[in-house]
Amino acid sequence: MADLTRRDFIGAALGAGAAVSALGGSDARAQDVAAPAREAARASAVPGRTRPNVLFILADDLGYGDLSCYGRPDYKTPVLDALAKQGLKFTSNYAAAPVCTPTRCAFITGRYAQRLPVGLEEPLTNRSPEVGIPAGHPTIATQLRAAGYGTALIGKWHLGWRPEFNPVRHGFDEFFGVLSGAVDYFTHAAADANKVEGGAPLPDLWENETRVERRGYLTDLLTERAIEYLTRAHDKPFFLSLQYTAPHSPWEAPGDASVDHADHGPGPMTAGGSRAIYAAMMQNLDADVGRVLAALKRAGRERDTLVIFTSDNGGERYSYNWPFSGEKFDLNEGGTRVPAIARWPGVIAANATTDQPAVTMDWTATILAVAAAAADPRYPLDGESLVPALRGERAVRERALFWRTRTRGAARIGDWKYLDDAGAEHLFDLRVDPGEKAELKAKHPDVFAGVKSRYDAWAAQMLPRRT
Repeated sequence: MADLTRRDFIGAALGAGAAVSALGGSDARAQDVAAPAREAARASAVPGRTRPNVLFILADDLGYGDLSCYGRPDYKTPVLDALAKQGLKFTSNYAAAPVCTPTRCAFITGRYAQRLPVGLEEPLTNRSPEVGIPAGHPTIATQLRAAGYGTALIGKWHLGWRPEFNPVRHGFDEFFGVLSGAVDYFTHAAADANKVEGGAPLPDLWENETRVERRGYLTDLLTERAIEYLTRAHDKPFFLSLQYTAPHSPWEAPGDASVDHADHGPGPMTAGGSRAIYAAMMQNLDADVGRVLAALKRAGRERDTLVIFTSDNGGERYSYNWPFSGEKFDLNEGGTRVPAIARWPGVIAANATTDQPAVTMDWTATILAVAAAAADPRYPLDGESLVPALRGERAVRERALFWRTRTRGAARIGDWKYLDDAGAEHLFDLRVDPGEKAELKAKHPDVFAGVKSRYDAWAAQMLPRRT
């Protein structure tokens, strides 16, 4: 196939990638914005050109410094380091939330998670209300499928257990993976998958809507299914969302099959693990990503595929979040700033780095843009297309990004960071203080008031906090 030139790429992407303000807007305004974008998307296909396949790889609880190309000192991740050298590395990329479910909701919908009840779960558990992505709500998969893409989700869903919440009910042609937030890597059992009080945890591995049993280490099983998908015949461009559970707890390395799994405690993040086990999990993940990328190349699709790698939130316990403060569940930078790497040979320059601020929903907008798939005007995107950053141009720096949990809130406006840490309010200048150590609220009261005001205006448009 003929390679897309950068000009062709941008022409297609700008037509489909118009984004609505991060503060949202009325439905009427959203329709006015989206209508021309929708028409442009239809007209953006260039004769003789092919839209890219998209391989979106999402790690689970992988902290900012957990790849050696981001600073991890005690082990190496050569595959992902090489991916960064082949493409673009982001240094100011954020997860939409500091915990699994809301970030995944934000990616699937392209909108702030706080717009949906399932996005208020931190995370979704068997004690949560029976919520998920509502029937009929547009998703990245429904929009790509409408644009002529094949769609698949392999890995972790964590957006509802009931049949109506299954990925195949929300635009994915096929699903192989887990519905829960954390499962045993060998037995694939998850406490959240068992609704019978007092019963043993059930395996939580699914083929579409059917529970299945497979032998093997989960990261490897997901990798093998991804390889099968990438190397089969495709008569249309595809979107594969490969959502690993690694390196989320329970901390079990590939060689730990004989270990008494009770040693890991009754649930995630309660007991077990070590830095050595974490290193082994990460090195296995890195090697498995290498197997996936090799399969893509073997299938002759490497140059035709946009590959994105990122994480759903900051790391915890064994992660290396330096130079940031905080970790998973926090709204300090360590809880939300995560790696992101994008590669598309012939379109994205190799060995490049950008400090362009970006957030989970931006990847949704970007994928829809390069696929010439229009967003549903009834549900305007909260993300912005990162096409300018991908082509080496800096987009508008003055991004307005917002976060909220049950007890905390945060905003980044340009380089200013507002943090409401359970009632204690702060102002930081991330340009000179990424570790959030120097309190500037008293020194810059006008800035503090302005950033807080924008956060309050955004929060007022979201659903009320769950108590």
